[in-house]
Amino acid sequence: MKYLIIGLGNIGPEYELTRHNIGFLTLDKLAEDQHATFEHLKLANKTEFKHKGRTIHLIKPTTYMNLSGKAVNYWMQELKVNKSNILVVTDDLALPYGNLRLRVKGSHAGHNGLRDIDAMTGGNDYARLKFGVGNDFHPGQQADYVLSNFTKDQFIDLPLKIEKACHMILSFCTQGAQRTMNEYND
Repeated sequence: MKYLIIGLGNIGPEYELTRHNIGFLTLDKLAEDQHATFEHLKLANKTEFKHKGRTIHLIKPTTYMNLSGKAVNYWMQELKVNKSNILVVTDDLALPYGNLRLRVKGSHAGHNGLRDIDAMTGGNDYARLKFGVGNDFHPGQQADYVLSNFTKDQFIDLPLKIEKACHMILSFCTQGAQRTMNEYND
């Protein structure tokens, strides 16, 4: 069985540790844990590894957040992965910082990366792992907030939250979405 895990983020060192890049940070940790190395390929940095009989492909789109759907659609077609075996790791302003929630489908809720994936793949019927980044910003400051770094206090336990997200990804691939939601959702 094949799985395609997409971490959303923006390329470039200025975005590396921002809230919007939590998808990239999570996939970096998962790849490191699995001794897998990303390489730059068409529209994404990509790697893969085997886990419990599954082939798990990780991509970090190099198209910038708002055009993520182009990379997702390309790799979904290239690898011939069913939409039910796709998981997008993304930041979520509606969840308190550090809360993790897996959903099998849902609206983009104003998230431009998810909006583009919906448009390019023909709908929102794919799983997403939402990583809460909180909403501690003034009206109209949403973009500045997600493109800013985590606070010092958040950095302290960020590795534990990312580790939990990695466990959820592996669980999604081996135990399925429902069991993963029951076991891990905050």
